[in-house]
Amino acid sequence: MTSLFRTSWISFLLLCALLAACQSASTPAFVGTDITGTTFGKPLSLTDHMGQIRNINEFKQKVVVLFFGYTHCPDVCPTTMHDLKQAMQILGDKADQVQVLFVTVDPARDTQAVLAAFVPSFDKRFIGLGGTTAEVAATMAEYKVYGAKVTEAGKSDYSMDHSAGMYVFDKTGMPRIYFSYGQKPVDIAHDIGLLL
Repeated sequence: MTSLFRTSWISFLLLCALLAACQSASTPAFVGTDITGTTFGKPLSLTDHMGQIRNINEFKQKVVVLFFGYTHCPDVCPTTMHDLKQAMQILGDKADQVQVLFVTVDPARDTQAVLAAFVPSFDKRFIGLGGTTAEVAATMAEYKVYGAKVTEAGKSDYSMDHSAGMYVFDKTGMPRIYFSYGQKPVDIAHDIGLLL
């Protein structure tokens, strides 16, 4: 190996190391799954718990956490909402730059009044969203969220089997993070903090 070749090779390796260091420094180290580059089709547009049509694009300049659930859920949904409440408390004043959107997967029971009683009870800034069965189904399909009614023989009541993760969008409205069910509030706050 000639001296010139060796020098060029070492320079190349140093350049690669420098570029890798720059890239890792500019790429946030999320605890949740990094979904940067993911795209969804139509933007979410549903009726909020106060009766107003809300579009996800109106929340640009805020980090948006999007969670699909239902108010009659016995465990997953209230637990997740409580975890989001704790994450907001950890963020302190920065939580005002975050918008949590709870989208029902059970529009038959989750009326505007039911959503208004449930969603803000965790944090007054949280917004509940619903709509007709067709509107909710289209939104779930757009965001690749699963939901199905589960009935038991001899019982009139039912539960909903549904996806339990959360999407997080940055301040430009781009999807960045996916949290699986059970993510710790401190981790949620950490990742949201990286986007603020």
